[in-house]
Amino acid sequence: MQTSPWRKLPMSLTEVCLDTTLRCGQSFRWRKLDDTWSCALHGRILSIRQDTTNLYYQASFPGSPFERLTPPPSAPRSRADSLPEMVDTEALVHHYFNLGPNLTELYEQWSSVDANFKKKAPRFAGVRILKQDAWEALVGFICSSNNNIIRISQMMDKLCSHYGPLLGYIGATPYHDMPSPMVLADPKVESQLRQLGFGYRAKYLHQTAVQICQKDNEKWLDNLRNPESPVLGQQVGTAGEMQPGGRAGYRAAHGELLALQGVGPKVADCVCLMGLGWGEAVPVDTHVWQIAQRDYKFGKGKHSSLTKATYDAVGDRFRSLWGKEAGWAHSVLFTADLRVFSERPSAKMEVKTVKVEGEDLAIDANLASALVAGTKTEVVETKVKRELEADRQDGSAILKTNTRAKRRKHL
Repeated sequence: MQTSPWRKLPMSLTEVCLDTTLRCGQSFRWRKLDDTWSCALHGRILSIRQDTTNLYYQASFPGSPFERLTPPPSAPRSRADSLPEMVDTEALVHHYFNLGPNLTELYEQWSSVDANFKKKAPRFAGVRILKQDAWEALVGFICSSNNNIIRISQMMDKLCSHYGPLLGYIGATPYHDMPSPMVLADPKVESQLRQLGFGYRAKYLHQTAVQICQKDNEKWLDNLRNPESPVLGQQVGTAGEMQPGGRAGYRAAHGELLALQGVGPKVADCVCLMGLGWGEAVPVDTHVWQIAQRDYKFGKGKHSSLTKATYDAVGDRFRSLWGKEAGWAHSVLFTADLRVFSERPSAKMEVKTVKVEGEDLAIDANLASALVAGTKTEVVETKVKRELEADRQDGSAILKTNTRAKRRKHL
């Protein structure tokens, strides 16, 4: 493979925290080795890490033997690495990590209108909504029904390793990109996925792939995107006026997604928010329902259980509170309630000094977690289940909820 030098992009932890953003249930294909995250994206293996003031990224393209990752340099960029694909990688980093919105200002805005957000946010700065490909988001969240983050990640790994193109290796670990809808539409795929442990999701994934192919492949999904958040390389448009239930384009996209197999209101909202750029989408699973009951006075009267009407009411309440990026604010509170982020790290932090291109850099191995997320660095399996599943029967959505869910004590 052809591997670029490490390049630097100024970005504070309060604008994006990788250790939180990449572990909070948005994307399920990133892997962490030491302090570097890597994923196969857009025909390359993208590796990224950060300190308190910068993101460092490196891209590897198929072509020659893969080079082992080395610590990122702090030296300025040279003319030699200004190749078109490297420039394209910088654009990809900006696009995928959605670095346009000023997250610090958004946190301040949400804190000014919501005392609960203001209380939770300081420990969870830098939770940024990714701008994923819509197809990947759709597949990932179909896998999410009645599942947890660890198992969803395992399923996505199996899906890519069996059906996606191999781009290369980091050490002995292979990295495969996402398989296309056409590949998953093969008639043999459903039975193969069942053998791989996908259960009832195998049918949903295969049938949804067939439907997407019938709808002009991935172009149909991209046409559902927020014009203000287009695919990489396309011009930004306008999305219209915000309404209590969201902008017209969001409501239309949500409705179109409900026609796909295995897609109910929650999965449709996850795809709208994290794959189509509709910031007002608020996915409400049983976990978010518990937050709504505990912190926002839902759970009484006509909204005593999570019906379709209550689902819509929770989303409308959060949209009225937080505005057209309500889904971003909701994701901060969702992250704050995940067990994987519930324990603070020990006060002692290991700091290593390494020599990089003539400079001494102090690299704190636990920095992002300790300063922002308040987490341990090892991956801890979370048992949080997104149990609000929508099955399609005779063209109507049926919401399955756990009506006996106990309220968690607020710590």
